[in-house]
Amino acid sequence: MTVESEALDKIREKCKSCYKCPLGKTRTNSVFSGGIPNHKLMLIGEAPGYWEDQKGEPFVGKAGQLLDKIFACVGLSRKTDVYICNTLKCRPPDNRNPLPEEKAACREYLDAQIEILKPRIILLCGGVAVQSMLDGATGITRVRGKWFDGPYGSRMMPIFHPSYLLRNDSREKGSPKWLMWQDIKEIKKAYDALE
Repeated sequence: MTVESEALDKIREKCKSCYKCPLGKTRTNSVFSGGIPNHKLMLIGEAPGYWEDQKGEPFVGKAGQLLDKIFACVGLSRKTDVYICNTLKCRPPDNRNPLPEEKAACREYLDAQIEILKPRIILLCGGVAVQSMLDGATGITRVRGKWFDGPYGSRMMPIFHPSYLLRNDSREKGSPKWLMWQDIKEIKKAYDALE
C-alpha cells in the first residue's frame, strides 16, 4: 500500500462517520471515491445518486456507464487511469443540487483528496463541480472544454456531466455529445503528454 493510499484510507474512514450536515443521517453509504489513486488524472463529479448511495462508489448508474464508455473511446479506464470523487460524499434527497452549506461541510474531504494525490489533470464534471472549483464560474456551456489553472499546479477542464449527455441524444456537430468527444480527445492528448 502506498503512502497516498494509506492517507486516503484515513480520510475515507473519517468521512464514513461524518455528520457535519444533515445528509449524513439520510445516506445509505458515504461515497468517497472510485477508480485508481494516481497523480495524473482526477475526475470530480457533483454528488452521489441513488445507485452510488446504494453501492458506496461514484458513477455506477447509467451516467457512470456512459462515463466509462467515454473514457474507453480514448483508451482510458477507471481501473487503471482515473481517480473519481465527488464534491459531496452523501446523496442529497431526490438528487437535488447540493446546498452551499453541504458543499462547505464536505469540502475538507475533497481538498484532502486533491492534496494527497496532487493530480496533474482535474476534470470538473458538471455544473456543481465547476462552481465548487472555479470561483465565479458561469454556466458549464461557457467554460467546458477550456483549461484553467488548478491547485498544486494542476490543469482543470470542465466537461459535461454524462447524465446531461443521456438527455441530449444528438451527435450532430455542435451538440453536447459532439462537444464531449472534442473534449475527451483534448484531455487524452494532455494525459499522454504527462511524464
